[in-house]
Amino acid sequence: MISDLRGWMRAALEERLEAPALAWYEEACAEIGGGCADERFSRLFSMASRHARGRPVELTAAEHESAARLVSGWNPERWTRLDLLRVGLILSRPDLERETTAPALCGMAKFADMGELCALYRSFCLLPRPDDYAWQAGEGCRTNMNAVFEAMACDNPYPVRHFDDVAWRALVVKSIFIGAPLWRVEGLDARLSEELAHVALDLADERRSAGRPVPPELWLALGTFGGQRAIDSLLLETSAEVEAGRAGAALGLARAGRGDLLTDVREREQSPLVLATIDRALEGQVSQLEFRALHPDD
Repeated sequence: MISDLRGWMRAALEERLEAPALAWYEEACAEIGGGCADERFSRLFSMASRHARGRPVELTAAEHESAARLVSGWNPERWTRLDLLRVGLILSRPDLERETTAPALCGMAKFADMGELCALYRSFCLLPRPDDYAWQAGEGCRTNMNAVFEAMACDNPYPVRHFDDVAWRALVVKSIFIGAPLWRVEGLDARLSEELAHVALDLADERRSAGRPVPPELWLALGTFGGQRAIDSLLLETSAEVEAGRAGAALGLARAGRGDLLTDVREREQSPLVLATIDRALEGQVSQLEFRALHPDD
């Protein structure tokens, strides 16, 4: 698989880098592949910023599909060209199957800048011996740098596969708390639970008590869990002032299996966004990706 990933990175970069930058990348990969020292690898990883900028990758449909075939759940559509280049360097290491690799890569996090950290955390889902990176991945979700948190938590299949229940709940709750796009947390629907629903409902109650709006994506954390308390909270939110909040609550009711309650909600609703959301929900379109429509600029 590693060779296929290297090929994917090389093809993607060939379409996006100028010839001198691509030549540097190939030379750096060859040097790394020959077994350069970790200090030299770190230097090359840092030097990558001279040859690629943080411009969005803007994947083609074919590139997106091939990426998903290589690694299920991997979605690099929000990566930058610099991310591609740096992760390509990581994939060029000849020692990825060895137990000494994780300490070398994770040790770089102590001195990395924000962009380097994003690339590092985005690479974990592609590497052999994924459990070796679990502690560092948890650090990525404890950071106070939102861009770094999203690199680890969003569009990344690593957490859903390798985080324990405590770390997973912390990731979801932090996403809600800081306003990260929870619908982009890969595999969220597959790891909903009663415990997570109770934590989310407690957070909703705290927000209301403080006179603050409940984030629409909080309702993603419920699914069919939370019992009558969840239904009561969702019904209360269908009268929220912000239309995105009402739309999120409508989706929450449908995800809880209570589409029957949406008829009354629809009769009193006037917002085109909320009405369209309810109609899709009644047609069974209730996956976490439906919440994307509530954030058209994301």
